[in-house]
Amino acid sequence: MKLFEFVIIFGGLMLILAQIPSFHSLRHINLVSLVLCLAYSTCATAGSIYIGSSSKGPKKDYSLSSNDESRIFGIFNSLAIIATPFGNGIIPEIQATLAPPVKGKMFKGLCVCYGVVTVTFFSVAISGYWAFGNQADGLILTNFLDDGKPLVPKWFILMTNAFTILQLSAVAVVYLQPTNVVLERTFADPKSGEFSLRNVVPRVISRSISVIIATTIAAMLPFFGDINAVIGAFGFMPLDFVLPVVFFNLTFKPSKKGLLFWLNVTIAVVFATLGVVAAVAAVRQISLDAKTYRLFANV
Repeated sequence: MKLFEFVIIFGGLMLILAQIPSFHSLRHINLVSLVLCLAYSTCATAGSIYIGSSSKGPKKDYSLSSNDESRIFGIFNSLAIIATPFGNGIIPEIQATLAPPVKGKMFKGLCVCYGVVTVTFFSVAISGYWAFGNQADGLILTNFLDDGKPLVPKWFILMTNAFTILQLSAVAVVYLQPTNVVLERTFADPKSGEFSLRNVVPRVISRSISVIIATTIAAMLPFFGDINAVIGAFGFMPLDFVLPVVFFNLTFKPSKKGLLFWLNVTIAVVFATLGVVAAVAAVRQISLDAKTYRLFANV
């Protein structure tokens, strides 16, 4: 499935799922998202191993770029991409603060989150790189086709794509909720019921328009990996690795003579520096890819 087709189908699903009224009602979707994440990651890993072990697999080349500049910027760009999936732990943190006991629930949520992210991310990354070498794409499923010919059974590709679309739809619904809250405050009537006609109609219209706009932009700019890098550099790196330790020092005021204070300062400085360099690398990569992509490219 090409990226443009993928985005359009994904946008259609989002039009439906975006109408879920509240953050609390997403708890079952989060569970479904977890199962789907494990499912498509397993499929991607199994498919990579199958192709890498078969005679139909491409010739593997693990050589690095001879251009030092590209290699260095590529490292920082990759760090920003890795920060994005690991930064998703902010969601269970937010959910954990909604009801006590906050600390225990947050810790359990983060353990599950990082356990799933580590297993799925690295299993797909390692198997994909082993199977396709430096020709591995940001979307590893695109490597399952060679000049339009599937290297695995067609039903396997369709099933994996279905798992991927459904899982991304579930995740996107979670991230849409802050936008939905803003829309509700603007157009909803707090004196009317949640499912009253007065609130349902504006909710359906406003949320549908926001999804259509987002889907159009996503289809117009096919930079999936690059956008992940930008989000990781500008968003998740400071949010997950810089601000928490800074706020800890400001709130609890550990002794400046103690190890904890300077450990937090070191973490903040290191990751702030990484974030700045990664942001430059991400923007640079987008500018390079913009020379080969066109608007609404079905890559």
